[in-house]
Amino acid sequence: MTTEYRYDVEVLHLLVSPAHAYFGRAREGAADVPTTDADQADVVAGKGIVGDRFFGKAAHMDAAVTLFAVEALESIAAELGTGPFDPLLTRRNVVLRGAELAPLLGHEFTLESGGDVVHLKGGRPAHPCAWMDEMLAPGAHKAMRGRGGVRCQAVSGGVLHRGPAVLISPVPLDRTKAGDANVLRPSRLP
Repeated sequence: MTTEYRYDVEVLHLLVSPAHAYFGRAREGAADVPTTDADQADVVAGKGIVGDRFFGKAAHMDAAVTLFAVEALESIAAELGTGPFDPLLTRRNVVLRGAELAPLLGHEFTLESGGDVVHLKGGRPAHPCAWMDEMLAPGAHKAMRGRGGVRCQAVSGGVLHRGPAVLISPVPLDRTKAGDANVLRPSRLP
């Protein structure tokens, strides 16, 4: 018998962008790329979010969908004495409220939203890039370390919807730690 933990969360944003805004742009500056804060996002098993820059890319199959806790961004703003920040500037696909994400690394879990179900597997931490200092505030890159979210593999297809959702986890989560920085060591990963 497998234990399940159910958490009421909210999907605040669903970012879908066909191109990179920051990656590989150290000299040119951030790119002005089309970005959608979608009401829903189609997820394809093994490929990611339809229309997104990581969709179907072999190097990103285990990390095509990035989840991010908005509480982390709120904690960063409070620490830096700035903000609030636009969560879309972090370029994370799924911005949630109400879930600690780091314990999901290495585990399959489910997001139920709008009557649809999507199965994901936490693949690796989503490390922040140096662009956070420019896009959010000086010091944001360092402050975001350990709380940049989780890059996930799409295990099953479905549709993610903005609004109320349920996160079903095989491991317990502590929503009060959603904004905390986590130092992830190999011994903590399953």
